[in-house]
Amino acid sequence: MERIQKIIAQSGYCSRRKAEELIIAGKVKLNGKIVTRLGTTANGNDVIEVEGFTIENKQEKIYVLLNKPRGVVTSTKDDKHRKVVTDLINIPIRIYPVGRLDYDTTGVLLLTNDGVLTNELLHPSNNIEKVYVAKIKGILTPGHKKTLEAGVVIDGLKTAAAKVKIKKVDKKANTSIVEVTIHEGRNHQIKNMFKALGYEVEKLRRERLLFLTCNGLATGEYRFLSIKEVKRLYSEIKK
Repeated sequence: MERIQKIIAQSGYCSRRKAEELIIAGKVKLNGKIVTRLGTTANGNDVIEVEGFTIENKQEKIYVLLNKPRGVVTSTKDDKHRKVVTDLINIPIRIYPVGRLDYDTTGVLLLTNDGVLTNELLHPSNNIEKVYVAKIKGILTPGHKKTLEAGVVIDGLKTAAAKVKIKKVDKKANTSIVEVTIHEGRNHQIKNMFKALGYEVEKLRRERLLFLTCNGLATGEYRFLSIKEVKRLYSEIKK
């Protein structure tokens, strides 16, 4: 027997805290009856519905690594009818993107129905390492490089310390290729970090999420993680 909010979170539908809010709001049913008590438990034979959607109580856990292309929304649906990342993955089990890459950002994107892993990877306290490569308009100065590393103020909050490496400078085209390693996940963070210093990001790619890369995957291609990789993800989080 497991608490319903834990089962909902493990299904990938939402976080445990959000599941608790939905239970209290009367939006969760157990075997057809509304439940509002947080201590309510269920087993694999029970039917759980959240906001009219039936939760898969014994669902196989799936882990997919996608090399996200430009022009695709990091979501499972889009009100503007644009292509979403799950359109690129041909499997019968519903999965969800872990975090978000902008519409025009490419690279490493993990999708899964493992709600526990999702919540751990997104939780700020776990300091999950993410590596991005940005092509910016302008030549990044040594002073601005140090500023990025120390942290810049975005919307009144200073970003955490980052690692910054200038990979290439094209003085003729007036562009720089810069690698940035961060441990946060604020909206449009990389773009806003450069914007705060007067640089425009022309292209942005996520090269790595912890140890996961898109090596061997063409743009738009995906592969399933091995059991060894999933265990390593959990191990990295515990560190």
